[in-house]
Amino acid sequence: MKKHNFYAGPSILSEFTKEETAKAIMDFAGTGLSVMEVSHRSKEFQAVLDEAVELVKELLEVPEGYEVLFLQGGASMQFCMVPYNLLNKKAAYLNTGVWAKKAIKEAKFFGEVVEVASSADANFNYIPKNYEIPADVDFFHYTSNNTIFGTEITEDPQVNVPLVADMSSDIFSRPIDVSKYDLIYAGAQKNLAPAGVALVIVKKEALGKVSREIPTMLNFQTHIDGGSMFNTPPCIAIYAALQTLKWYKQCGGIAAMQKSNIEKAKLLYDELDRNALFKAVVPNPADRSVMNICFVMSEGNENLQDEFLAFTGTKGIVGIKGHRSVGGFRASTYNALPKESVQVLVDAMKEFESKH
Repeated sequence: MKKHNFYAGPSILSEFTKEETAKAIMDFAGTGLSVMEVSHRSKEFQAVLDEAVELVKELLEVPEGYEVLFLQGGASMQFCMVPYNLLNKKAAYLNTGVWAKKAIKEAKFFGEVVEVASSADANFNYIPKNYEIPADVDFFHYTSNNTIFGTEITEDPQVNVPLVADMSSDIFSRPIDVSKYDLIYAGAQKNLAPAGVALVIVKKEALGKVSREIPTMLNFQTHIDGGSMFNTPPCIAIYAALQTLKWYKQCGGIAAMQKSNIEKAKLLYDELDRNALFKAVVPNPADRSVMNICFVMSEGNENLQDEFLAFTGTKGIVGIKGHRSVGGFRASTYNALPKESVQVLVDAMKEFESKH
């Protein structure tokens, strides 16, 4: 039975990425060695890293003056690494869910943190609006997509202070204006590669402004100077990332990804708004995530939740159980998920409705 992978992360990868990475595990670049065992200092792997950096710059139209890094520790490491390098006295954060809260917690170790707004009052089912950002902060940080609660900020914020974003779960899903940001970071395991590497795009002028000493491994300049190879990098994850980037280019680039993602999300949200058995968790369509679509059984039908989950399993649908803090279901429709899989889920919802 064909599987339809809706896991929130680690999540679906393109067939191209999996096939090319599998080949390299057996024989990397004709060396007769696996990418798991070849030296990261070899000319063959240096070529992989160089191409991956260039493709990130090409696909996201990264302007001059920025560095692209592949680092370890995931986005969670960036929760502390960003303020370590950028927070001198005070920073502003938007609280839109679990990952934003974790970033706020880490930032407080390095200076004053102003929480400009929060959607905690409604279990994070909306994006706060009309908040003010203090003019004297070192940067404003936001999480663009909230995987657990299913909200997303789909346009680059217009702010008058340095801008930082955690784009772990929607990087490469839509065009972004990198020039508006001092730093963008993203864990790989949603739209790029297996877990083990994080992508960082940092404006060089943003660095070197804090008064504190920064440990070597936590200093962005270390990794700029070392070309993401100050220590042994996660070679397989970077190789897989390169394959995903190649696949994006073959598919028509980021604009093509955005078009596909909007179509997939509309297909599922339209069914949620039509089907009497289900209800989208995020009420305002403008706040709904294109990447993580959260829904529950409608009022009076809560007792059908386990039955529906089991029913979807018979259709080859996996990974739609919602996070424990929200409950219900979560369909993650990342770039590599084909529209066919969303249609299978929609058809299952219609069939389940007809039975009840």
